[in-house]
Amino acid sequence: MTPFSAPGRKTLQWYKYALLCMAPFSMMLIACDIQSISAASADKRVQEAGESPRWGTSKTPFAVDSPWNSRPVEPVLAKTIIPPSKYAPAIMTNGWSTGVFVSKDADPPVTVRGHAGSQGLWNPDAHAFQDVTLPHWPSDVKPASKSDGHADIIDPAQGIIHSFYQLRHEGGGWVASQYAWSSLNGRGWGDPAHYFQGSRATGVPAMAGLILKHEVNDGAPMYRHALAMSLTTNALSPDPAYIFPATSADKEARRINFGKIPEGALMMLPASFDTSRLSDARVRKIAETLKTYGAYVVDRNDGTPFVIYAEQGSELDLHNKFWNIKAIADLEQIRLSLRQAVSAKKWLDGQGRSYTPVKDLNLMSMRGPWNLAQGNAAGVFDSRSQSVLFPETPARTVQVKHLPPSITNVAWATPVSGSSYLLTAAAAGGAKLRLKIIEAATEKPLIDSGELGNGETFRFAWPAQKVNAALYAISGTAQASRISADLRRDGEHAMNASVPAAQAGTR
Repeated sequence: MTPFSAPGRKTLQWYKYALLCMAPFSMMLIACDIQSISAASADKRVQEAGESPRWGTSKTPFAVDSPWNSRPVEPVLAKTIIPPSKYAPAIMTNGWSTGVFVSKDADPPVTVRGHAGSQGLWNPDAHAFQDVTLPHWPSDVKPASKSDGHADIIDPAQGIIHSFYQLRHEGGGWVASQYAWSSLNGRGWGDPAHYFQGSRATGVPAMAGLILKHEVNDGAPMYRHALAMSLTTNALSPDPAYIFPATSADKEARRINFGKIPEGALMMLPASFDTSRLSDARVRKIAETLKTYGAYVVDRNDGTPFVIYAEQGSELDLHNKFWNIKAIADLEQIRLSLRQAVSAKKWLDGQGRSYTPVKDLNLMSMRGPWNLAQGNAAGVFDSRSQSVLFPETPARTVQVKHLPPSITNVAWATPVSGSSYLLTAAAAGGAKLRLKIIEAATEKPLIDSGELGNGETFRFAWPAQKVNAALYAISGTAQASRISADLRRDGEHAMNASVPAAQAGTR
C-alpha cells in the first residue's frame, strides 16, 4: 500500500476549491465533440518520442516485449469511471514515491536485515525471513521518506533490480521489512513460480512504470512506456483482487476494497481524448502516454482517486509551494476519462513489432517447505537461481513438498483440465526431479513423471478430478548439486481431454 498523507485544514480548503473549479472542465469534456485520433497517429507520436532505447538498462528497464514497454492497438475500454475520493488525483514525486539508485562495481557489499524486534527481513518469493547481502551498495541510497520507505537498487553488472520496502538506515546498518528482486532485462512482472519480484503490492519493483528523472524534460511528447498507478479502495475490486499480469494484490484487498477495477488492470485514455485542452504541459505529456501505453494499477493508496508515480527528486512537482489549480483540473479531466483496457486488436512491443503477450508462464516454484524423505543432506531453496541447492553428499537425498491442488496460488494460472502440460527439469551435479499427482478422493495414482534429469521432459494432460500433488527434489552424489523445474502449458501438444491422465503422460 502506498498511502497519501492527510493534508491539513488549509490544504483541504484548497482541495475543495479545486474540485469546484473542476466542474466546468468536466462538463466541457463531456459536451465537446473531441477529435478522434487513429492508431496510425499513435504510431507517429511514438516515433516522435525519440530514438529506440537500449532495453534492459537503468535508463530503460525491462525487455523490449515487457508489458511495461508494449502498447495495445485499438484497445477496447470498459465503462467504469474511477470515482472521486477524499483528495484530488496526484502525481507523486515525494516521500510516497521511490528512489532509484544504480550501483558501480567499486561499491562495497552491504547486508540488509530486518527491523529490530521483527522476525527479520521478509522475502515473499522464498516465504522466509532472511538477511540479504547486495554485492554493490551505492553510497547515495536514500529511501523514500514516508512510511513505505521504497528504494530500488539497480546492479547493472548482475542485471538485477533489488527492491526494498520500509528501508531505513538505523544503528549504523541498513534494515527493511521486505525484499524482492527482478531481472533488469525481464518482463517487469512476476510469473506464477517467481510470483513476487518487487516491493509493490502486485509483486513488481517500485521503479516499474516510474517516470524517471531523465525522462521528464527530454523534449518527447510522451513517455515511451506504461506508467505505474495506484487507486484507492472505492475504485479497487475485492474480487478479483488482481488480474494478469499482476501476480499478487494488497493482502487486505478482499476485505476493504469495494470498487470494480482489479490491480494489474491497464488504465487508458480513449484515442478521442483531446490533450490540447489540458493547460499544464507536464500533465499533457502524461495524458499522451495514457492514450498510447496506459498505466498499470500496481498498488493501493489512501483516499486519492489515482496516483501516478515519478522518481523521487524529479522535476515533476506540479504544485511546488502553492496548489496548482489548473493542473488539478487537468488531472480531474483525466480521471473522468480513464477506463480499463479489457482487450486489444493486437499488441506492439517497444520496437513497434507485433507480438503476442505471453501468459503461459512457469507454474512450478521450488520454494519450500521441504520434508526429508531419504538421506540427511537437506537442500535449500535459492531465490536467485530459483533452484534447490544440495551440498556434497556421499548418498543421495530425497526431499518432498506437497503442492496446492492448483500447483500455484496465482489465480489466473490455475491448470486447466484436459490441457497438455510440459514439465522440464534443469539440473547440475546429477540432481533429479519427480512429480506425482493422485486423485484427492481415492488417492489413486494419476500422474508420475518418473525421475527427470537435466533437460529431460514429461508431457501429460491435467486431470479432470480434484487432485493432490507432490514434487520430489533428489540430490546428486559426491558433489554439490541443484535442481529446478519448469511447468507450463504445452500448446503444441494438445491432448484429448477424454484420454485418461495416467495414460497421457509421455517423456
